[in-house]
Amino acid sequence: MTSQEWIDRGNAHVAKTYGRFPLVATRGEGSRLWDADGKCYLDFLAGIAVNNLGHCHPKIVAALQQQAAQLIHCSNYFHIPSQIELAELLCENSFGDRVFFCNSGAEANEAAMKLVRKYSAEHFGSDRFEVITALSSFHGRTIGTISATGQDKVKAGFNPLLPGFHYVPFGDAEALRKAITPRICAVMLEPVQGEGGVRVAPPGYLAAVREICDENNLLLVFDEVQVGCGRTGSLFAYQQDGVAPDIMTLAKALAGGPPIGAMVATEKVAESFGPGSHGSTFGGNPLMATTALAAMRTMLEDGVLDNCVAMGDYLRSRLEEFKDRYPFIKEVRGRGLILGMELTIPGADIVTQALERGLLINCTANTVLRFLPPLVVTPEEIDEAMAILDGILQNI
Repeated sequence: MTSQEWIDRGNAHVAKTYGRFPLVATRGEGSRLWDADGKCYLDFLAGIAVNNLGHCHPKIVAALQQQAAQLIHCSNYFHIPSQIELAELLCENSFGDRVFFCNSGAEANEAAMKLVRKYSAEHFGSDRFEVITALSSFHGRTIGTISATGQDKVKAGFNPLLPGFHYVPFGDAEALRKAITPRICAVMLEPVQGEGGVRVAPPGYLAAVREICDENNLLLVFDEVQVGCGRTGSLFAYQQDGVAPDIMTLAKALAGGPPIGAMVATEKVAESFGPGSHGSTFGGNPLMATTALAAMRTMLEDGVLDNCVAMGDYLRSRLEEFKDRYPFIKEVRGRGLILGMELTIPGADIVTQALERGLLINCTANTVLRFLPPLVVTPEEIDEAMAILDGILQNI
Protein backbone atom coordinates (compact mmCIF):
# COMPACT_ATOMS: atom_id res chain seq x y z
CA MET A 1 0.00 0.00 0.00
CA THR A 2 1.36 3.44 -0.89
CA SER A 3 1.93 6.27 1.58
CA GLN A 4 -0.95 8.26 0.11
CA GLU A 5 -3.34 5.33 0.49
CA TRP A 6 -2.39 5.00 4.16
CA ILE A 7 -2.78 8.74 4.65
CA ASP A 8 -6.25 8.70 3.09
CA ARG A 9 -7.32 5.86 5.39
CA GLY A 10 -5.89 7.62 8.43
CA ASN A 11 -7.60 10.89 7.58
CA ALA A 12 -10.94 9.08 7.53
CA HIS A 13 -10.82 7.64 11.06
CA VAL A 14 -7.85 8.75 13.19
CA ALA A 15 -8.47 11.69 15.54
CA LYS A 16 -7.15 14.94 14.13
CA THR A 17 -5.05 15.87 17.14
CA TYR A 18 -1.77 16.18 15.22
CA GLY A 19 -0.69 18.27 12.28
CA ARG A 20 0.88 15.29 10.58
CA PHE A 21 3.54 15.40 7.90
CA PRO A 22 2.99 13.28 4.75
CA LEU A 23 5.26 10.49 5.97
CA VAL A 24 4.02 6.96 6.66
CA ALA A 25 6.66 5.31 8.82
CA THR A 26 7.05 1.56 8.33
CA ARG A 27 10.58 0.60 9.38
CA GLY A 28 13.49 1.96 11.39
CA GLU A 29 17.09 1.05 12.12
CA GLY A 30 19.56 3.17 14.05
CA SER A 31 19.29 6.77 12.89
CA ARG A 32 17.27 5.83 9.79
CA LEU A 33 13.53 5.68 9.16
CA TRP A 34 11.78 4.36 6.04
CA ASP A 35 8.33 5.20 4.72
CA ALA A 36 5.74 3.06 2.97
CA ASP A 37 7.13 4.07 -0.43
CA GLY A 38 10.64 2.92 0.51
CA LYS A 39 12.14 6.39 0.98
CA CYS A 40 14.86 6.60 3.65
CA TYR A 41 15.09 9.48 6.12
CA LEU A 42 17.83 10.53 8.53
CA ASP A 43 15.93 10.85 11.80
CA PHE A 44 17.10 13.79 13.91
CA LEU A 45 13.83 13.85 15.84
CA ALA A 46 14.06 10.32 17.32
CA GLY A 47 10.38 10.05 18.14
CA ILE A 48 10.68 13.37 20.01
CA ALA A 49 13.58 12.22 22.20
CA VAL A 50 12.19 8.69 22.66
CA ASN A 51 14.47 6.57 20.47
CA ASN A 52 17.65 7.58 22.28
CA LEU A 53 19.31 4.29 21.31
CA GLY A 54 18.09 4.60 17.73
CA HIS A 55 15.34 2.67 16.03
CA CYS A 56 15.02 -1.03 16.90
CA HIS A 57 18.23 -1.33 18.93
CA PRO A 58 19.07 -5.05 19.08
CA LYS A 59 19.03 -5.14 22.88
CA ILE A 60 15.62 -3.45 23.01
CA VAL A 61 14.21 -5.85 20.42
CA ALA A 62 15.65 -8.90 22.23
CA ALA A 63 14.25 -7.77 25.59
CA LEU A 64 10.78 -7.26 24.11
CA GLN A 65 10.78 -10.59 22.31
CA GLN A 66 12.05 -12.63 25.24
CA GLN A 67 9.75 -11.06 27.82
CA ALA A 68 6.70 -11.20 25.53
CA ALA A 69 7.13 -14.97 25.34
CA GLN A 70 7.32 -15.24 29.12
CA LEU A 71 4.89 -12.76 30.74
CA ILE A 72 3.44 -9.60 29.23
CA HIS A 73 1.24 -8.26 32.01
CA CYS A 74 0.17 -8.97 35.53
CA SER A 75 -1.44 -6.88 38.23
CA ASN A 76 0.50 -4.53 40.46
CA TYR A 77 -1.18 -6.36 43.32
CA PHE A 78 1.77 -8.73 42.83
CA HIS A 79 5.52 -8.22 42.90
CA ILE A 80 7.19 -7.98 39.47
CA PRO A 81 10.92 -8.88 39.36
CA SER A 82 11.89 -6.66 36.42
CA GLN A 83 9.99 -3.73 37.94
CA ILE A 84 11.93 -4.18 41.16
CA GLU A 85 15.24 -4.35 39.30
CA LEU A 86 14.40 -1.23 37.31
CA ALA A 87 13.49 0.69 40.47
CA GLU A 88 16.79 -0.39 42.02
CA LEU A 89 18.76 0.72 38.96
CA LEU A 90 17.08 4.14 38.84
CA CYS A 91 17.65 4.74 42.55
CA GLU A 92 21.26 3.54 42.45
CA ASN A 93 22.01 6.06 39.73
CA SER A 94 20.06 9.05 41.07
CA PHE A 95 19.11 10.90 44.23
CA GLY A 96 15.99 8.78 44.62
CA ASP A 97 14.87 6.10 47.04
CA ARG A 98 11.52 4.99 45.57
CA VAL A 99 9.93 4.84 42.12
CA PHE A 100 6.32 4.92 40.98
CA PHE A 101 5.80 3.51 37.47
CA CYS A 102 3.22 4.62 34.94
CA ASN A 103 2.94 4.85 31.15
CA SER A 104 3.82 8.37 30.01
CA GLY A 105 5.37 11.68 30.94
CA ALA A 106 2.02 13.31 31.59
CA GLU A 107 1.13 10.51 34.00
CA ALA A 108 4.48 10.86 35.76
CA ASN A 109 3.88 14.58 36.20
CA GLU A 110 0.33 13.94 37.43
CA ALA A 111 1.80 11.59 40.03
CA ALA A 112 4.27 14.27 41.07
CA MET A 113 1.55 16.89 41.40
CA LYS A 114 -0.54 14.55 43.53
CA LEU A 115 2.42 13.65 45.70
CA VAL A 116 3.45 17.25 46.45
CA ARG A 117 -0.12 18.04 47.49
CA LYS A 118 -0.41 14.92 49.63
CA TYR A 119 2.94 15.54 51.31
CA SER A 120 2.15 19.19 51.98
CA ALA A 121 -1.31 18.40 53.36
CA GLU A 122 0.17 15.88 55.77
CA HIS A 123 2.98 18.17 56.94
CA PHE A 124 1.60 21.70 56.62
CA GLY A 125 -2.20 21.54 56.18
CA SER A 126 -4.67 21.36 53.31
CA ASP A 127 -4.50 25.09 52.42
CA ARG A 128 -0.95 24.65 51.12
CA PHE A 129 -1.36 23.08 47.67
CA GLU A 130 -0.26 25.56 44.99
CA VAL A 131 2.69 25.01 42.65
CA ILE A 132 5.00 27.40 40.83
CA THR A 133 6.08 26.45 37.31
CA ALA A 134 7.87 28.36 34.56
CA LEU A 135 6.62 30.35 31.62
CA SER A 136 7.23 28.48 28.33
CA SER A 137 7.25 25.17 30.22
CA PHE A 138 5.53 22.03 28.97
CA HIS A 139 4.41 19.26 31.31
CA GLY A 140 1.85 17.20 29.36
CA ARG A 141 -1.62 17.11 27.80
CA THR A 142 -3.93 16.09 30.65
CA ILE A 143 -6.08 18.73 32.32
CA GLY A 144 -3.70 18.75 35.27
CA THR A 145 -0.52 18.99 33.24
CA ILE A 146 -1.77 21.67 30.85
CA SER A 147 -2.76 23.61 33.96
CA ALA A 148 0.85 23.33 35.08
CA THR A 149 2.21 24.25 31.65
CA GLY A 150 3.30 27.85 31.13
CA GLN A 151 2.04 28.15 27.55
CA ASP A 152 -1.38 29.60 26.74
CA LYS A 153 -1.65 27.84 23.37
CA VAL A 154 -1.98 24.38 24.94
CA LYS A 155 -4.75 25.59 27.26
CA ALA A 156 -7.03 27.21 24.71
CA GLY A 157 -10.55 25.82 24.84
CA PHE A 158 -10.08 23.68 27.94
CA ASN A 159 -11.29 25.97 30.73
CA PRO A 160 -11.84 25.66 33.60
CA LEU A 161 -8.33 24.46 34.32
CA LEU A 162 -7.03 23.00 37.56
CA PRO A 163 -6.50 25.85 40.04
CA GLY A 164 -3.35 26.40 42.04
CA PHE A 165 -0.59 27.10 39.50
CA HIS A 166 1.57 30.20 39.20
CA TYR A 167 4.09 30.92 36.46
CA VAL A 168 7.38 32.80 36.59
CA PRO A 169 10.05 33.51 33.97
CA PHE A 170 12.43 30.58 33.49
CA GLY A 171 15.89 31.37 34.82
CA ASP A 172 14.81 34.24 37.09
CA ALA A 173 15.38 33.19 40.71
CA GLU A 174 14.28 36.54 42.11
CA ALA A 175 10.93 36.31 40.31
CA LEU A 176 10.47 32.88 41.81
CA ARG A 177 11.24 34.15 45.29
CA LYS A 178 8.70 36.95 44.93
CA ALA A 179 6.00 34.51 43.78
CA ILE A 180 6.07 32.47 47.00
CA THR A 181 3.04 32.75 49.25
CA PRO A 182 1.88 30.70 52.25
CA ARG A 183 -0.19 28.57 49.82
CA ILE A 184 2.78 27.38 47.73
CA CYS A 185 3.90 23.79 48.34
CA ALA A 186 6.28 23.06 45.45
CA VAL A 187 8.24 24.30 42.44
CA MET A 188 8.25 22.25 39.22
CA LEU A 189 10.78 22.96 36.47
CA GLU A 190 12.42 21.39 33.43
CA PRO A 191 16.24 21.66 33.72
CA VAL A 192 16.15 22.22 29.96
CA GLN A 193 12.90 23.44 28.41
CA GLY A 194 12.34 21.32 25.32
CA GLU A 195 8.99 22.38 23.89
CA GLY A 196 9.64 25.91 25.13
CA GLY A 197 12.50 26.38 22.67
CA VAL A 198 15.45 24.34 24.01
CA ARG A 199 16.23 26.73 26.85
CA VAL A 200 18.90 25.59 29.29
CA ALA A 201 18.73 26.72 32.92
CA PRO A 202 21.30 29.52 33.39
CA PRO A 203 24.38 28.70 35.51
CA GLY A 204 23.51 28.80 39.20
CA TYR A 205 19.76 29.03 38.63
CA LEU A 206 18.82 25.52 39.75
CA ALA A 207 21.06 25.87 42.82
CA ALA A 208 19.29 29.12 43.69
CA VAL A 209 15.91 27.43 43.24
CA ARG A 210 16.98 24.60 45.52
CA GLU A 211 18.03 27.13 48.16
CA ILE A 212 14.74 29.01 47.89
CA CYS A 213 12.79 25.77 48.24
CA ASP A 214 14.77 24.73 51.30
CA GLU A 215 14.31 28.13 52.94
CA ASN A 216 10.53 27.91 52.47
CA ASN A 217 9.98 24.17 53.05
CA LEU A 218 8.92 23.67 49.44
CA LEU A 219 9.38 20.51 47.40
CA LEU A 220 11.41 20.74 44.20
CA VAL A 221 10.27 18.71 41.18
CA PHE A 222 12.37 18.30 38.05
CA ASP A 223 10.48 17.29 34.93
CA GLU A 224 13.07 15.27 33.00
CA VAL A 225 10.58 13.58 30.69
CA GLN A 226 12.35 14.87 27.59
CA VAL A 227 15.87 15.59 28.85
CA GLY A 228 16.43 12.60 31.14
CA CYS A 229 17.75 9.15 30.21
CA GLY A 230 20.98 10.41 28.68
CA ARG A 231 19.73 13.13 26.34
CA THR A 232 21.96 15.87 27.81
CA GLY A 233 25.08 13.69 28.13
CA SER A 234 24.57 12.59 31.74
CA LEU A 235 22.02 9.98 32.75
CA PHE A 236 19.86 12.76 34.21
CA ALA A 237 20.09 16.44 33.36
CA TYR A 238 20.07 17.65 36.98
CA GLN A 239 23.37 15.88 37.60
CA GLN A 240 25.24 18.42 35.47
CA ASP A 241 24.08 21.23 37.76
CA GLY A 242 24.84 19.32 40.97
CA VAL A 243 21.36 20.06 42.29
CA ALA A 244 19.13 17.19 43.41
CA PRO A 245 15.34 17.56 43.46
CA ASP A 246 12.91 15.88 45.83
CA ILE A 247 10.99 14.37 42.89
CA MET A 248 11.96 13.67 39.28
CA THR A 249 9.72 12.56 36.43
CA LEU A 250 10.83 10.40 33.50
CA ALA A 251 9.29 8.82 30.41
CA LYS A 252 10.06 9.11 26.67
CA ALA A 253 13.46 7.34 26.34
CA LEU A 254 13.23 5.30 29.53
CA ALA A 255 12.55 2.08 27.59
CA GLY A 256 14.18 3.13 24.31
CA GLY A 257 10.88 3.31 22.45
CA PRO A 258 8.09 1.38 24.24
CA PRO A 259 5.85 3.44 26.55
CA ILE A 260 6.75 3.76 30.21
CA GLY A 261 6.87 6.60 32.72
CA ALA A 262 8.35 6.92 36.19
CA MET A 263 8.31 9.24 39.17
CA VAL A 264 11.41 9.03 41.33
CA ALA A 265 11.29 10.46 44.86
CA THR A 266 13.18 10.56 48.13
CA GLU A 267 12.05 8.28 50.93
CA LYS A 268 10.84 11.21 53.04
CA VAL A 269 8.52 12.47 50.32
CA ALA A 270 7.49 9.07 48.92
CA GLU A 271 6.15 8.04 52.34
CA SER A 272 3.06 10.14 51.62
CA PHE A 273 2.04 7.69 48.88
CA GLY A 274 0.63 4.77 50.82
CA PRO A 275 -1.52 1.89 49.51
CA GLY A 276 -4.53 3.20 47.61
CA SER A 277 -3.21 6.75 47.23
CA HIS A 278 -2.22 6.35 43.58
CA GLY A 279 -1.95 3.65 40.96
CA SER A 280 -1.66 2.60 37.32
CA THR A 281 -2.99 -0.61 35.83
CA PHE A 282 -0.22 -0.95 33.27
CA GLY A 283 2.51 0.94 35.11
CA GLY A 284 5.75 -1.04 35.39
CA ASN A 285 4.31 -4.13 33.73
CA PRO A 286 6.80 -6.94 32.99
CA LEU A 287 7.11 -6.17 29.27
CA MET A 288 7.89 -2.47 29.69
CA ALA A 289 10.02 -2.86 32.83
CA THR A 290 12.21 -5.51 31.21
CA THR A 291 12.67 -3.36 28.13
CA ALA A 292 13.51 -0.29 30.23
CA LEU A 293 16.10 -2.34 32.10
CA ALA A 294 17.75 -3.23 28.80
CA ALA A 295 17.66 0.40 27.68
CA MET A 296 19.12 1.80 30.90
CA ARG A 297 21.84 -0.83 31.11
CA THR A 298 22.81 -0.15 27.51
CA MET A 299 22.92 3.55 28.28
CA LEU A 300 25.20 3.00 31.26
CA GLU A 301 27.43 0.24 29.95
CA ASP A 302 27.89 0.75 26.19
CA GLY A 303 29.47 4.19 25.98
CA VAL A 304 26.25 5.88 24.91
CA LEU A 305 26.65 8.85 27.26
CA ASP A 306 30.21 9.50 26.08
CA ASN A 307 29.02 9.40 22.47
CA CYS A 308 26.22 11.82 23.32
CA VAL A 309 28.70 14.34 24.72
CA ALA A 310 31.11 13.99 21.79
CA MET A 311 28.44 14.08 19.10
CA GLY A 312 26.61 16.90 20.88
CA ASP A 313 29.77 18.99 20.78
CA TYR A 314 30.29 18.15 17.12
CA LEU A 315 26.71 18.88 16.07
CA ARG A 316 26.76 22.13 17.98
CA SER A 317 29.98 23.18 16.27
CA ARG A 318 28.42 22.51 12.86
CA LEU A 319 25.33 24.54 13.78
CA GLU A 320 27.56 27.37 15.05
CA GLU A 321 29.20 27.42 11.62
CA PHE A 322 25.80 28.10 10.11
CA LYS A 323 25.22 30.88 12.63
CA ASP A 324 28.40 32.58 11.47
CA ARG A 325 27.31 32.35 7.83
CA TYR A 326 23.59 33.07 7.88
CA PRO A 327 22.32 36.34 9.43
CA PHE A 328 18.84 34.95 10.14
CA ILE A 329 20.27 32.50 12.71
CA LYS A 330 20.07 34.17 16.10
CA GLU A 331 21.46 31.60 18.54
CA VAL A 332 22.50 27.97 18.94
CA ARG A 333 21.84 26.52 22.38
CA GLY A 334 21.23 23.29 24.24
CA ARG A 335 23.11 20.54 26.01
CA GLY A 336 24.29 17.16 24.79
CA LEU A 337 22.04 16.08 21.93
CA ILE A 338 19.09 18.34 22.59
CA LEU A 339 20.04 21.38 20.54
CA GLY A 340 18.07 24.33 19.26
CA MET A 341 18.88 26.83 16.55
CA GLU A 342 16.82 29.98 17.02
CA LEU A 343 15.97 31.92 13.87
CA THR A 344 14.72 35.43 13.26
CA ILE A 345 12.16 33.89 10.87
CA PRO A 346 9.58 31.09 11.29
CA GLY A 347 11.12 27.65 10.99
CA ALA A 348 8.18 25.54 9.77
CA ASP A 349 9.06 25.81 6.08
CA ILE A 350 12.63 24.70 6.76
CA VAL A 351 11.28 21.61 8.53
CA THR A 352 9.08 20.81 5.53
CA GLN A 353 11.96 21.24 3.09
CA ALA A 354 14.18 19.05 5.26
CA LEU A 355 11.53 16.32 5.23
CA GLU A 356 11.36 16.47 1.44
CA ARG A 357 15.13 16.05 1.28
CA GLY A 358 15.23 13.16 3.72
CA LEU A 359 16.01 14.81 7.07
CA LEU A 360 13.62 14.76 10.03
CA ILE A 361 13.80 17.68 12.48
CA ASN A 362 11.09 19.87 13.97
CA CYS A 363 10.37 23.44 14.98
CA THR A 364 9.28 24.51 18.43
CA ALA A 365 8.32 27.94 19.77
CA ASN A 366 7.73 28.95 16.12
CA THR A 367 11.34 29.96 15.41
CA VAL A 368 13.54 27.30 17.02
CA LEU A 369 14.73 24.36 14.93
CA ARG A 370 15.14 21.45 17.35
CA PHE A 371 17.66 18.66 16.82
CA LEU A 372 17.14 15.41 18.76
CA PRO A 373 19.16 12.70 16.99
CA PRO A 374 19.64 9.29 18.60
CA LEU A 375 22.46 9.29 21.14
CA VAL A 376 24.20 6.66 19.00
CA VAL A 377 24.43 9.03 16.00
CA THR A 378 27.76 9.06 14.11
CA PRO A 379 29.85 11.99 12.78
CA GLU A 380 29.08 10.84 9.25
CA GLU A 381 25.34 11.02 9.91
CA ILE A 382 25.71 14.49 11.39
CA ASP A 383 27.66 15.60 8.31
CA GLU A 384 24.94 14.18 6.08
CA ALA A 385 22.24 16.02 8.02
CA MET A 386 24.16 19.28 7.96
CA ALA A 387 24.69 19.02 4.21
CA ILE A 388 20.92 18.73 3.74
CA LEU A 389 20.26 21.62 6.10
CA ASP A 390 22.92 23.80 4.46
CA GLY A 391 21.33 23.23 1.07
CA ILE A 392 18.08 24.64 2.47
CA LEU A 393 19.63 27.58 4.33
CA GLN A 394 21.53 28.72 1.24
CA ASN A 395 18.24 29.48 -0.49
CA ILE A 396 16.76 31.63 2.25
